[in-house]
Amino acid sequence: MVKRTSHADSLCGVARPLDAIGDWWSLLIVRDAFDGLRRFGEFQRSLGLSKNILAARLRNLVAHDILETVPAADGSAYQDYVLTEKGRALFPLLVALRQWGEAFCFGPDEAHVVLVEKATGKPVPRLELRAQDGHALAPEDTTVVHPTAVKETKRQRAKAG
Repeated sequence: MVKRTSHADSLCGVARPLDAIGDWWSLLIVRDAFDGLRRFGEFQRSLGLSKNILAARLRNLVAHDILETVPAADGSAYQDYVLTEKGRALFPLLVALRQWGEAFCFGPDEAHVVLVEKATGKPVPRLELRAQDGHALAPEDTTVVHPTAVKETKRQRAKAG
């Protein structure tokens, strides 16, 4: 098995979350949690995943505060896995991934599941990034700023002001 490198100390907002959700099973577990699955057996049936791999992924998601364990809603001795606030905040990420998959991973007439709004039954609109003034943002409209550059800019503004 290949040893994974931790990104826990990374300054990158893409790399650091990969420690929690960078494994494909983890994202599928989160997807299933959004779809209402709560029990170990439900996740296992949905994903066809071995018990040891599923248990490890669930432990990791709990350790990263994406899922939490709560007593089973039906009062049984089992525990339920539910999304935390941090886990629920992954919803836009999963919607974006789903929409990307729908656009690029299926043929034009190939059937696939579609995310719809419960109240209307209509497909969820495409996610778009917008600037603070409301115009659509393209990749070339953005840049990544290193924390030292942010500090320097603030210092320069303080001197000027």
